[in-house]
Amino acid sequence: MANPLTPDVMADPVALTRALVDIESVSLHEKEIADCVEEVLRAAPHLSVQRYGNTVMARTDLGRAQRVVLAGHLDTVPLNDNFPATLQGDLIYGCGTSDMKAGVAFALHLAVSVPEPRFDVTYFFYEAEEVDSQYNGLNLVANAHPEWLTADFAVLLEPTYGVVEAGCQGTMRVVVRITGRRAHSARSWRGINAIHGAGEVLRRLQAYEPRTVSIDACTYREGLNAVRIRGGVAGNVVPDLCEIEVNYRFAPDRSEAEALAHLREVFDGFEIEVADSAGGALPGLSAPPAREFLAAVGEAPVAKLGWTDVSRFAALGIPALNFGPGDPNLAHAPDEHVEIGKIRDGAATLHRWLS
Repeated sequence: MANPLTPDVMADPVALTRALVDIESVSLHEKEIADCVEEVLRAAPHLSVQRYGNTVMARTDLGRAQRVVLAGHLDTVPLNDNFPATLQGDLIYGCGTSDMKAGVAFALHLAVSVPEPRFDVTYFFYEAEEVDSQYNGLNLVANAHPEWLTADFAVLLEPTYGVVEAGCQGTMRVVVRITGRRAHSARSWRGINAIHGAGEVLRRLQAYEPRTVSIDACTYREGLNAVRIRGGVAGNVVPDLCEIEVNYRFAPDRSEAEALAHLREVFDGFEIEVADSAGGALPGLSAPPAREFLAAVGEAPVAKLGWTDVSRFAALGIPALNFGPGDPNLAHAPDEHVEIGKIRDGAATLHRWLS
């Protein structure tokens, strides 16, 4: 099948967004779109191109004093009667329009149309962001080819509705265990009901007052919430175990170790086990390319309330920001769409920054 990413399509970020949406690329099925992206990048003589799995990396090597990264994931969540793309007025509807084929279109368009950027640029088009981190293309590259990620600054093209979202929150899920003693429910006094004991954990959660933290004029609001509860053996048994899964979203001034220490303090007296954890990322606004990027955008940044792959760059000591045309509130929704005006404005902003 002919590559739909023709020269005419590559020249227009709007047409390119629609063409990318029309290449089905649900997580773990990105080969077709990676093939198309690799082909057009290899045709650009100013780029050197490498591929690892279904992650494609292209870079300039112009001897510039600084290197920046533009990164976007190729995969989408499963289709939901929203494929292929449709055009309605100033809106492009379809799976991945907001999260994040429009952002990928930015990077791909710039990669081939700006042969001599004022920074050296590394472009990442990576696989499997929407699923478990063991499949994430940036994670795989960090383990296999960490030198590919070397840079002074990175922009992750996640949907932000055209606003710079700085850094990201950390996230940790823990299981709080309440133990008891089994007994027949007809003789309940012989047991200790673990589900009843969960009341104290829930009271602590209800009374919890999360922090609001300001870092580089960006306000991060923390949150601590029960997200799942499990307990019970049978309809006539006093249960001896109840588990409450709690999700903690913490500001990036706390490390994962500090976040865990805080949760142990909150749930003192109960056993807790970490189910999942990922550190946050500080705003990263002081790097010279970041300051110039903010000047090109022309608006003050806000805190990223959520976790993104900027955390992976931060862990490597690379300051990173989130910036993309899509509305994050529409990500993964059946009516997911992106505004054509936001695509054009965002592409122009990145072009000003790099040219």
